[in-house]
Amino acid sequence: MMSSNKIALVTGGGRGLGKNMALSIAKKGLDVILTYHANKEAADDVVAEIKNLGQQAVAFQLDTSDTSGFKAFFEGVSSYLKKKYNTGSFDYLINNAGTGIYKPFLETTESDFDEMMNIHIKGVYFLSQQAVPLLSDGGGIINISSGLARFSLPGSSAYASMKGAVDVFTRYLAKELGDRKIRANVVAPGAVATDFGGGENKDNDKKRALISQNTALGRVGEPEDIGGIVAFLCTEDARWINGQRIEASGGIML
Repeated sequence: MMSSNKIALVTGGGRGLGKNMALSIAKKGLDVILTYHANKEAADDVVAEIKNLGQQAVAFQLDTSDTSGFKAFFEGVSSYLKKKYNTGSFDYLINNAGTGIYKPFLETTESDFDEMMNIHIKGVYFLSQQAVPLLSDGGGIINISSGLARFSLPGSSAYASMKGAVDVFTRYLAKELGDRKIRANVVAPGAVATDFGGGENKDNDKKRALISQNTALGRVGEPEDIGGIVAFLCTEDARWINGQRIEASGGIML
């Protein structure tokens, strides 16, 4: 079937922030392709939820830290698009997948550093590069960064450095893809209560209290605070936003 629906690809869309992004995007009337690293069951649940909202969805396995798998991944996506929609393209790429390592700078190993680099900047860079031929003109790329690229908390040096690189990379994407009217923006969440990085922001009461005290709106973020912003960037209403970093943190460390 030929579809008039826009299609968004969300990496790491099976849980946490990615799940909320995928559902929020579907609520805007877009179809969703999501990826998961290991938890197929969780991803299938999100697919079912999206279908209940009246949109189409599918989940593909992808390790975003392993660039050698990207070619086969996009061949699978391309085949799905042709079969399902009779098209060769999708409209929005959301680079969300990631993990965190919280260690002091002096204890961070080269292996820790490489893991953060491969997931958060090398993977994002080359996944975007391979996605662009499949992206529709006038589409968009949304890269998920972090408030930690603006303010500094001990223990996040490797992770935050990669997110700082994502912020810069996104401006270059906006500049270099402008001739195809493809927009590129960053959404940078603050501290959000998910399982990310061992679930500290969800389960550690002491840390939650500290975050709340340092946040103008007085609480820890929830996934629902982030997904709608990403979904908005996947709409025509956001057509003039390009090369921007939108921090969604409730006003943390102002």
